[in-house]
Amino acid sequence: MRPTSGLTFGGRYQLSSRVAIGGMGEVWQATDLVIGRTVALKILKDEYLGDPGFLERFRAEARHAALVNHEGIANVFDYGEEDGSAYLVMELVPGEALSTMIEREHTLPVDKVLDIVAQTANALQAAHAVGLVHRDIKPGNLLITPDGRVKITDFGIARIADQVPLTATGQVMGTVQYLSPEQASGHPASPSTDIYSLGIVAYEALAGRRPFTGESQVAIAMAHINEQPPALPGDVPEPVAALVLSCIAKKPAERPATAANLARAAQALRRGDVAAATVAVPAVGGAGTVAFNPPQRPGDDAATALIGTSAGAVAGPPGTPGSPVAPEDEEPRKKRAWIWWLVGIVALLVIGGVVAAFAINGSSEPDPTRSAAPSPSATRETPSSSPTPTATPTSTRVVVNKSDYVGRSTEDARAALQGLGFQVNVQDGSPAPSADQANTVADLTPTGSVTKGALITITQYTTPPTANKPNSPSAGTVSDSGQVTFSWSAATCPDGYSVSKYTWTVSNGKDASGATSGDTTSTAVTIQADAAGKQVVFAYNVTCASQSGGTLAASENSDSATATWEPTDVETPTDPGQGTDPTGGPQDAN
Repeated sequence: MRPTSGLTFGGRYQLSSRVAIGGMGEVWQATDLVIGRTVALKILKDEYLGDPGFLERFRAEARHAALVNHEGIANVFDYGEEDGSAYLVMELVPGEALSTMIEREHTLPVDKVLDIVAQTANALQAAHAVGLVHRDIKPGNLLITPDGRVKITDFGIARIADQVPLTATGQVMGTVQYLSPEQASGHPASPSTDIYSLGIVAYEALAGRRPFTGESQVAIAMAHINEQPPALPGDVPEPVAALVLSCIAKKPAERPATAANLARAAQALRRGDVAAATVAVPAVGGAGTVAFNPPQRPGDDAATALIGTSAGAVAGPPGTPGSPVAPEDEEPRKKRAWIWWLVGIVALLVIGGVVAAFAINGSSEPDPTRSAAPSPSATRETPSSSPTPTATPTSTRVVVNKSDYVGRSTEDARAALQGLGFQVNVQDGSPAPSADQANTVADLTPTGSVTKGALITITQYTTPPTANKPNSPSAGTVSDSGQVTFSWSAATCPDGYSVSKYTWTVSNGKDASGATSGDTTSTAVTIQADAAGKQVVFAYNVTCASQSGGTLAASENSDSATATWEPTDVETPTDPGQGTDPTGGPQDAN
């Protein structure tokens, strides 16, 4: 059965528009006609229906996803096979795949990448806890919602740790660009396999390229086994780079111990807490401080200070790369500090002596020639209060939390950010899920610790489209009892929206419940005419809903359709007992 718009699967899932085409099947947006929910239908391609392996893998995706209940994993609601087609009913996730984001933006901000890694790792930990290994983590299988939540999809080639794999011996499963060395070598997958793939995803998002390339899939697989990844760009903080590179270590034992540890480390680095990240993933410990923003000028040590700590603090043991103060610089600084303190003390003694002399002599005014002598010492006393780097430059950086602005009106957010000293640029994003969310903040970047004066881009929801006037309904044949069915073709909603309901009204008639108006998700309503000879008038409108649940205003009413109950005339039979009986004689008066 080839999927087309308007086709219904399982008697309840009506297709509306195709969302994507993958290797195994097509994904369609559909409406559950029973409960009115918008869902995603993943339909196995016809060419694979005769292959028991592909069909079993499709069934396995339903079983595997149903094992895990986590907000970071797309829900699976139902599975069915009908007329030679197999389909999977899933949660319809609003937003876009991470692969689309990388293709459009090339690289993502460090804070955003750490957030995606943390969310994905937490979801993977839930899968690993029930023994499920995904085996195909890649940007195309990570969906990012408009509010920044991550959803893992496509458990089609996942396997339970103690199950026999669905594939033949020696067959490699997964996407080669994100394949772990053990997968490429034909060894069994483990939770560490997913951590490796997630590390490749993080590397690509930060660098704008994958670490391993080749002229063929075999060449890329061999690179995963034998080659070391190139260094990440210099603007990636060293602890973040260390975390990513630890994920793609060749030996599973050298990667983060669990996905939960990886999530904790990523969350800690978002806060600038290298110590906590090191506890979760020891490989982070040798990388020094987190410099999410480069120094603003030479010698400004505070600009590279660890976020959340005072400027000049040293993260990690002495000699750690990236530490603001090197051990060999500390001793001269201490010596200079003692010199300035000594100069200050001498100056104070001199001033004290002068004051005492004037007190003894009773002079009301000091001699200008004597009072001028200590002034150089007094003016030179100022540097003694700052022998170490000052913390003042940290006031030029402000922490920007996305959650503080998403959902606010664009103008309100713009004013708030400008009040903090930022430049603000506003760009249009996707249509608002509902009309009341138009011109509100959908996203902003960069976030985290941002230098004052930097440009922050606000992405705002635009005004949602309006639903078009639906097609005219048509009236069926009126039955002898006065029943007539009005039907219409399925309405078409703007891109990103699907039919939520139809609202109908009728005059001179009622439906089976006696109502003269109502809502329905079907495209037909049966009406009982009130009386013969009266014209029944029927019209309807359509309401469209977005994938995230927001609804557009109802469309204008369709043109009306009419029908009239004209009962068939029935000839009334004559009662033989009435009138004169031609066969009977005159009655006897007696």
